[in-house]
Amino acid sequence: MTGPAVAPDVDTLREPQHPHSTEVPASATPAPWPTAVRPLSARITGAGRTMDLDEFLALTHTTALVVIVDGTLVHERYFHGVTPGHRLLGNSATKSALALLTGQVPDLDLDTPATEFVPELAGSGYARVTVRQLLSMTSGVEWEEDHRDPESPASRLVACVREGTGLLREHLPRIPPCRPPGTSFTYCTADSLVLDWVRERATGLDFATHLTRLWQALGAEHPALVGLDADGTAMAGGALAATARDWARLGWLQIEGGTPGRPLVPADWIEASSRPGQPFLAPGRLPSTITTHAGFGHHWWPLDSAGRRVTADGMRGQFVYVDRVRRVVVVKTSAWPHGDAWADRQYRDLCYLALPAIAEEAAR
Repeated sequence: MTGPAVAPDVDTLREPQHPHSTEVPASATPAPWPTAVRPLSARITGAGRTMDLDEFLALTHTTALVVIVDGTLVHERYFHGVTPGHRLLGNSATKSALALLTGQVPDLDLDTPATEFVPELAGSGYARVTVRQLLSMTSGVEWEEDHRDPESPASRLVACVREGTGLLREHLPRIPPCRPPGTSFTYCTADSLVLDWVRERATGLDFATHLTRLWQALGAEHPALVGLDADGTAMAGGALAATARDWARLGWLQIEGGTPGRPLVPADWIEASSRPGQPFLAPGRLPSTITTHAGFGHHWWPLDSAGRRVTADGMRGQFVYVDRVRRVVVVKTSAWPHGDAWADRQYRDLCYLALPAIAEEAAR
């Protein structure tokens, strides 16, 4: 496993340009992280050897590393022309932001069928799928999440935003059923888009407006960007870009559920979203083509069944890792190549070994 000295295509992930997008304003009362910056030296064992932190960061094409311990920024580094002010595309880490917004929906019954909110999906593969099954990606719809095939359903969804071709919600009623809902896991960005449609109908707020309210409450220091289709619908499964420090605020919510004196996401939601809801969602039980190191909760990836350690995970190495016991958040953004599926899997698995080691060292 080797990596080139210069990360490829950094510009596609830094300040991403979509044909349609909207800016989420910085907070009117920004709250910079308290800082006590110090060196960090972690030893990482994986990919057949033990390496130091610098080697790991270079090997996995890191663009930013931010480490928060107990609410204080203790380590921060940037690479390949990225700066603290750059908005970094989270890809599917956006799904974990969607989970936090969904957790804010008052009195949401997770066992309600999605069609009670979105009757447009009656007759589709989502006809009998509940909100809980959307959150856990156990909808059972026929889906293949293959972004290397430009004609795959996942690629056609992404093209709605990255290329401005087509409308996101036109695709969803066409997706057929495959397996009984709640009986199996398939990683499925369409599930996230249906979940966002449910969230929007339950709150009356589109994704960017809802995120703006959260951004204000969190004291975000910089504006974020959200990619939209031509109809103004957000790609809530993969098009949020934010600075590394502001991505860390979303990770901190998964520990605290809010800011001092201001709860934003209920504690029981944080607990539930951090845990696998079924045995086949536990760490080590997902398809090995994804990872053998994590399971799946409510749009977060738990690294243990108790939900002590979870991460957001986006394509090409975007992570918001949270050690909820040690009260550590590690944001690592990357620009590793995506064309080779085997190399992509190796990079991801190495990160699943490295991020806990970095958090443990930072907490010492």
